[in-house]
Amino acid sequence: MRLLLPSLLAGILVNGPAAAQRIGCVVQTAAAPHRQVLHCRDGLILEAEAGAGFDLIDSNRDASPDAVRLQNRAIFIDASKRSGRQGFRVITPQAIAAVRGTQWAVDVSGGKTAVFVVTGRVSVRRAAGTTGSVSLGPGEGVDVEPGAAPLAVRRWPAARAAALLARFGR
Repeated sequence: MRLLLPSLLAGILVNGPAAAQRIGCVVQTAAAPHRQVLHCRDGLILEAEAGAGFDLIDSNRDASPDAVRLQNRAIFIDASKRSGRQGFRVITPQAIAAVRGTQWAVDVSGGKTAVFVVTGRVSVRRAAGTTGSVSLGPGEGVDVEPGAAPLAVRRWPAARAAALLARFGR
């Protein structure tokens, strides 16, 4: 287990099962495909595929995650039952995706971040710079690569969406 206190503004970063439980999540292992499933007390469910590098962030120190910092691989977020809290974020080297009441997946690989929405709406912006954000709806995705080109929202082909969601048994 690793507990990092980078600064009061950044919040608390935690990883590992014991740390996840400390911020209001119960960790389970799922198979077919193998992944970690975190059930958090406010209704948030996070699924991390095997080998995903991530840290949970509890910015306001209320024992409930506000964000996840994803370094590699993919996670699936189900915030559809999250009670009364807004703005859960996924932070990657290339992008920041924020949402309320939705299901979406984020994949970091090959120097880029891909965000795909199953239900609800997700706002995505670059992690660096002040260029505009885009809003994704069901079936839409965006690839965020280094640089400053405008983000392009696209309806994902069924095969691409299915391949990403299959990594979470969906």
